[in-house]
Amino acid sequence: MADRRGNSSVDSSTSSGNTVDSRGDLDRAGDRLTCPCCGSGLAFKASGSSGRLESLGGAIPATAGTMFIDPHAHMISRTTDDYEAMARAGVVAVVEPSFWQGQARTSLGSYVDYLSSILGFEKFRAGQFGIRHYCCIGLNPKEANNEALAEEVLAVLPEFAAKDGVVALGELGYDEQTPQEDRCLRLQIDLARELDLPIMVHTPHRDKHRGTLRTMDVLTEHQFDPARCVIDHNTEETVREVLERGYFAGFSIYPHTKMGNERLTEIVRQYGPERIIADSACDWGVSDPLAVPKTAALMAERGIAAASIRQVTYSNALAVYGLSGVMREADWLDPPPLDQRTLFRGNSVLRGGQTPRIEVATPTMHDLRIR
Repeated sequence: MADRRGNSSVDSSTSSGNTVDSRGDLDRAGDRLTCPCCGSGLAFKASGSSGRLESLGGAIPATAGTMFIDPHAHMISRTTDDYEAMARAGVVAVVEPSFWQGQARTSLGSYVDYLSSILGFEKFRAGQFGIRHYCCIGLNPKEANNEALAEEVLAVLPEFAAKDGVVALGELGYDEQTPQEDRCLRLQIDLARELDLPIMVHTPHRDKHRGTLRTMDVLTEHQFDPARCVIDHNTEETVREVLERGYFAGFSIYPHTKMGNERLTEIVRQYGPERIIADSACDWGVSDPLAVPKTAALMAERGIAAASIRQVTYSNALAVYGLSGVMREADWLDPPPLDQRTLFRGNSVLRGGQTPRIEVATPTMHDLRIR
């Protein structure tokens, strides 16, 4: 694996039949950790520095060749069935932001293992189904309130944020809007500026409007460019001000809560598609990994123009996360052939007796030689 700066380290996947070095023990000697995902050293840094889509209107045929990006999907919580269904529905890429996993992490080691997993094994797992996988790295606002843990996590974030596949810092923001959350948010905004990375913002579930305005005010104080930031989990009460201030407005399409397919369709009709992004935020709770293609199908059924649908479900996400220099359309338009015989540290997504999917590279004119 190479980091964003071009430094080489142990690759997380291998060619058929081979495995990679299984280094990854936690080593605190000399204020260093060994990264479980690639085996490189982690130095501490002072924290101050095509199918049919089930939709509300029934089964709606997907347009052949349609591509979607789900720019907020916690795939570590999902199954291989989800990856298969997403690929069939046209999802070509996902962005996995760091988040609270449902149970509080109690040590730096558990956080390091989590970040390493979404950077390493999850990227491999997605690739086994033809989906490109990217990450946002960060200390989530809920766990920022564990001050001792937060300090340790903030110290290693610069190393993780520089790794291959990282397209932004996130999810950052507020949960209960405590002073400790505010401090951690500000430190991570400064880190994003230092590393020239975009930001994904988590807006609070409670007191959302005030928390969203407060977050944008802090970003302004730190002179962070709104065009490099996604404010996510928007609702009707926040969208106008987020768009007026120049941010990308993300909408998490959850069943029966936050934001639904029909409500987002009406928001797009009212505000237009500029800087609006649909995502599933699928995780360990009641959520839908097909929320993006389903929303696209519903918008088409309700008369939203195809160009607008493409912006909301594909182009806008690529525009903002592509600013990282890591996420490129060529990653999925011209991918290497898929080979499910590939292993990750000796492990396969298949089980005994299952037939691997093996693609053969299509020859091009550059491959022809006169003999």
